Amino acid sequence: MRKALIIGLDNYTEIPPLRGCVNDAYEVKSVLEHHGDGKINFATPRLVVSREGSAVTRSELKTLITELFSGEADIALLYFAGHGFSGETGGYLCAEDTLEGDDGLPIAEVMILANKSKAKNKVIILDSCFSGEIANNPNFSTMAEIKEGTTILTAATADQYAIENEKEGSSSGLFTSLLVDALRGSATNLLGEITPGSVYAHIDQSLGPWSPRPVFKTNVQTFISLRNVAPLVELDDLRKLTVFFKRIDYQLPLDPSFEPDRNQEQIDDPTIAEPNPENVYIFELLQKFVKVNLVTPVGEKHMFYAAMNSKSCELTVLGQHYYKLIEKCLI
Repeated sequence: MRKALIIGLDNYTEIPPLRGCVNDAYEVKSVLEHHGDGKINFATPRLVVSREGSAVTRSELKTLITELFSGEADIALLYFAGHGFSGETGGYLCAEDTLEGDDGLPIAEVMILANKSKAKNKVIILDSCFSGEIANNPNFSTMAEIKEGTTILTAATADQYAIENEKEGSSSGLFTSLLVDALRGSATNLLGEITPGSVYAHIDQSLGPWSPRPVFKTNVQTFISLRNVAPLVELDDLRKLTVFFKRIDYQLPLDPSFEPDRNQEQIDDPTIAEPNPENVYIFELLQKFVKVNLVTPVGEKHMFYAAMNSKSCELTVLGQHYYKLIEKCLI
């Protein structure tokens, strides 16, 4: 079971209201509900957003998060977009009835609930100011307290403000817009898996040097996939790396029989071998591998010329990485 609580708060009354958090919450819910192929991912994510004429209180916020982390689940995911506050005693998530900031829900309490949870994986994503305060030890600010199975991703460090998207007319947070892009497929690996680590890498690489820095904290043995999209290479095809290449440093010899396309002069040349159906099939897969940087031609810039000039191809560093994974039966 995969469950998610998605919170977006705009309608603050005593502190300045926000304008993009509700939109962000809807975006996150939409992308998490289903995998790329339409299959259910997080079944019926619980969405809590600002409503006209009512406020999400601190008490309600704590109750919702408590319910998320209670019981067993494969993944319990919390997404919060709203005001954050940093005070002398730590960080806070601000409910809509917050008066000053430090009367919000202490981030330390969120961590206590997550650390006590029986869920196999706890994922906490915070798009709020000062959200990097989460999991910091109040006595030793440089130490983090995260129990096994917990991953945290925040929009800013403990002393930074989160910012809105710089696109004209946008009503969303920059962090969440990058998060949604990552979940839609920008952060996928070759097998179509989008993990918290790859999401963080995508967000971090997409931000300029003057932007708030995302914070990533985790204590897991292996990353879970937050969402799956169409793989760049089918697994059955990927495993053929160890079939085509006898060793990790093997250079696979090519010749014209691998290449089905040729000009009329090459067709009429009796010294050029005709396309061989078996080799053409192998060559099609090799070209797919080239497109995703698993294989590269040796001595030529393009695979076409490597075949027509009887050169070879070899595994790239990335190709060698996946070769090892296949050999060890890890994929």
